[in-house]
Amino acid sequence: MDWIFWIILPLTGLTLGWIIRWLYARFQLTATEQLARRIREDAVKDADAIRKEMLLEAKEKIISERNHAERETRERRAELQRLEHRVLQREDVVEKKFRQAERVEQQLAEKEKAFASRESTLMHEEERYRLELERISGLTAAEAKSQIIKHLENEALHDAQTIINKIEGEANITAEKKAQDILVTAIQRLATDVTGEVTVSTVSLPDDDMKGRIIGREGRNIRAFETVTGVDIIIDDTPEAVVISCFDPVRREIAKIALDRLISDGRIHPARIEEVVSKVSRDISQKIFEEGEKLIYDLGIHNISNDAIRLLGRLYFRTSFGQNVLRHSREVAQLASLLAAELGANRDLAKRAAMLHDIGKGVETDSDLNHAEIGMEMARKMGEDPRVVNAIGAHHGDIEASCIESLVVQIADAISAARPGARKETVDNYIKRLKNLENIATSFNGVEKAFAIQAGRELRVVVHNEQVNDEQARLMSRNIAKKIEDDLHYPGRIKVTIIRETRIVEYAR
Repeated sequence: MDWIFWIILPLTGLTLGWIIRWLYARFQLTATEQLARRIREDAVKDADAIRKEMLLEAKEKIISERNHAERETRERRAELQRLEHRVLQREDVVEKKFRQAERVEQQLAEKEKAFASRESTLMHEEERYRLELERISGLTAAEAKSQIIKHLENEALHDAQTIINKIEGEANITAEKKAQDILVTAIQRLATDVTGEVTVSTVSLPDDDMKGRIIGREGRNIRAFETVTGVDIIIDDTPEAVVISCFDPVRREIAKIALDRLISDGRIHPARIEEVVSKVSRDISQKIFEEGEKLIYDLGIHNISNDAIRLLGRLYFRTSFGQNVLRHSREVAQLASLLAAELGANRDLAKRAAMLHDIGKGVETDSDLNHAEIGMEMARKMGEDPRVVNAIGAHHGDIEASCIESLVVQIADAISAARPGARKETVDNYIKRLKNLENIATSFNGVEKAFAIQAGRELRVVVHNEQVNDEQARLMSRNIAKKIEDDLHYPGRIKVTIIRETRIVEYAR
């Protein structure tokens, strides 16, 4: 019996161990299922939260786009209304002009008939007067015409000889005539635009609410913008506009473009401001280089360093008395080339020196030297020809010109700055000279009106017919010309024309 006990005992132990392992595995499976259930529930909750958040963001984006579309629709509707109003006004004007043209055409037809009738009557009267004059004078029309023509020829020959003698005398006395002819030829062969620029830029806003967004909470946006760009933002009562003020034109242009982009984007905060300004600065730097390359390409000049190209490109954003410095440099280079060709100087050298003569204005420096001295030093460092260096330094007379090309650059710079319309002060002097011409004419007795035309090269004077006869008009023209010669300084010659008119008005009742 003992052997049965020892056999049953191990079997019982094995069975009990198997039961315990099965219970333990069952317990672990239940715990795992509970953990999986909790994980699944947490995942469902997170998914619901993410879905709600995405729906909220989508709704906000839809509302924002809807508001933007509605604002654009309102603006386009307002623009269409303005265009429609303008078209209606133009239709009214065209209709009025059409009716007026019909009335004028009818009046002209009536006058044409009246003139034809009067012409026929006058022809008969003229024939009768001619026969009567031939009977009284004892001369035929051909003989009288011959005598008058001979008298006019003698008088014209006398006046022409007087003018010829005067011109020859002036040519013998003045040695500057040739120089004037060369300058006039060079100026006439060059045609450039007239430009004027200021130190402020205006940025348009979609509405006045944008001003508050530009300022930001407690002014943080505008302070960040002014700090990054180095400009002043002026926000006043001007509707839908702000003003950017800065004496540095490059910084002003960067600020203007950056503000336009921020307004278009709608996101205005300090971090976004720094990002946009940085990108615009890179774009402006690229534009500066492109403008410099365009200048040297247009002028056909080679072997210019990249530093010089950038300095020339910066001149695109600079002005001098309202004249764009880059366009001024191009104009001076073209004038210098023309003058050098007329004088037999080195055209390429003169053109190169003229293009670089204001390069000192593109250098950012705290030096107390003027732009001619700075430009001369920059040209020397870039390895330019000594004659080019001298022309840059001498174009305002700061140093003595050492070659004829330096004098050519100096003359071309003076012509570009002094031509009418180039600079604001020159325009004022030009208008003052025209007024002085008219004032001299109106100071004579018997003058009704005076007009300076053809840029001051001709003065037309209208006199009273009853106060000034033909001989007095001839004498008055000489006296006006003499007074102009004595009182005014002017280039070339001024033509004085006296106009004497007789008007006889009678009414048929």
